Amino acid sequence: MLEITWPWAFLALPLPLLVYWFIHRAPRQEAALHVPFYRQLLQLKSDSSRHSARRPLLLLLCALIWILVVSAASRPQWVGEAVDLPTSGRDMMLALDMSGSMEARDMYLDNQQLSRFRVMKEVLADFVENRQGDRIGIVLFARHAYLLTPMTHDLGAVHQMVEELEIGVIDESATAIGDAIGLSVRHLRERPENNRVLILLTDGINNSGELTPTQAARLAETEGIRMHVVGIASDQFAQRSLFSGSRGPVDSEIDDATMTQIAELTGGRYFRARTLEDMIEIYDLLDTMEPIEQDDQTFRPIRLLFHWPLGAALLLSFLLALAASPLASSALRERST
Repeated sequence: MLEITWPWAFLALPLPLLVYWFIHRAPRQEAALHVPFYRQLLQLKSDSSRHSARRPLLLLLCALIWILVVSAASRPQWVGEAVDLPTSGRDMMLALDMSGSMEARDMYLDNQQLSRFRVMKEVLADFVENRQGDRIGIVLFARHAYLLTPMTHDLGAVHQMVEELEIGVIDESATAIGDAIGLSVRHLRERPENNRVLILLTDGINNSGELTPTQAARLAETEGIRMHVVGIASDQFAQRSLFSGSRGPVDSEIDDATMTQIAELTGGRYFRARTLEDMIEIYDLLDTMEPIEQDDQTFRPIRLLFHWPLGAALLLSFLLALAASPLASSALRERST
């Protein structure tokens, strides 16, 4: 359905006529200027007078251009059929461990040994893609915590961010779990209550930062934010990637007791992912948790159309300039002869 956003813009249609009728033309002053090409100017003047018969056509073209410009100024738009929005959704922050230990290769997919980080990316990409109706943000942490993506409904952008993650984009020499929780709470606290979820994924213990995990969890509890923690690591030693800077075995240390405590403190759960299958099952379970019913909402897609009349006005203006130019008319006539 076609809609005009600013219909009052059409009140400007008679403006050129009002200017022509009520504003007197400035008196013409002859300049006493002698030029060496006076004969050529007289010839151009006589040429332009020969085409006075085209004047009505040029005026009609000017009027059409003005109508198109006013039409573009009225902001026409096409409004599509109403689309029902999802009636459930979450404000969800993902806090992802980017420490060097995430390069430990103790996960398997199709008999191929993969790093914890690679498995996390594969599962998260699918998890984000299925979050229709949710608003998602991402916090990265290692020695410090950083906001990668603010809360957004643009799941395509979040998915792209997850795909482009690589170990080493931040200082990977430590793990600041408490600071990651605190930064996530800071951005979630502005969202409506009873609709805020934090999912923390880590493979280590807190050994950096200003806040301890327990202090940060109490802050989340105060703000009414429910936190689920996913610990990703096998129970065995793991080999580091050849490109991670260390080829020795990495112990799979996770403070399960603390992770369980901080999750339950906020009303959430702690999950331990020892295999790829565990990771998939955990995120499938999270799919069914934390649904928040909302009022029914509809959305009408809008497509702006102002560029069509504006583009047509620009094209006609160009043609008008060519048609009204004595130089152009003279050049065409000389070429025809």
